[in-house]
Amino acid sequence: MTGFPRSPRLVKGGIVQLDPASGAVRNIIALQYNPDSLTRGFQVQDSGDQHRRRSQPLRFTAPPVETVKVEAELDAADQLEFPDRFADAAQVGVHPQLAVLEMLVRPTVDQLVAADRSAAAGSLEILPMEAPVTVFVWSAARIVPVRVTELSVTEEAFDPALNPLRAKVQLGMRVLTVNDVGFAHRAGGMFLAHQRRLEALAARAGIAAFPALGVGGVT
Repeated sequence: MTGFPRSPRLVKGGIVQLDPASGAVRNIIALQYNPDSLTRGFQVQDSGDQHRRRSQPLRFTAPPVETVKVEAELDAADQLEFPDRFADAAQVGVHPQLAVLEMLVRPTVDQLVAADRSAAAGSLEILPMEAPVTVFVWSAARIVPVRVTELSVTEEAFDPALNPLRAKVQLGMRVLTVNDVGFAHRAGGMFLAHQRRLEALAARAGIAAFPALGVGGVT
């Protein structure tokens, strides 16, 4: 059965992982259902010094620290209706979807083995394992590099083999800025592109007139 021809195409939010060196796409994760809400927080960056706050109260030292929180739902019921397309759903439920989200916060086995071999070889300095560039996509207007800071999973239903059939995932992210990664890093360039889109959207809001505020001016 086809849908109403004038129905808008559903765009899903999701996460893209890029190779930090080449920029090649490593993975694309589309949320099964778009969350009903998205929570964003901003912590303004100032000098942090009380004296400077008083003498230079209008200065920014860096972009704000922005955090994003979403709650995603996973449900194997929709997939069980189409066993030919989603054979895994009948065998392991939503385990694969949960696993791909968990890999956002885990190093790979190859990385762990390589770090252990470097330590065994007596390396004086072992560099921390580098994760892919993680990009949160929430429409074409909001494409931001992030670091996943929080992942919480609540599994709510299971099959006879204890495979999870339904789950809620709370995902917390921090937007990476040029202050975190620098201007030359791929994530830094993506942040600047996001900032330009934000400035362009702000310009489209227009400027209200003083009478709308009930005053003739602010001087």
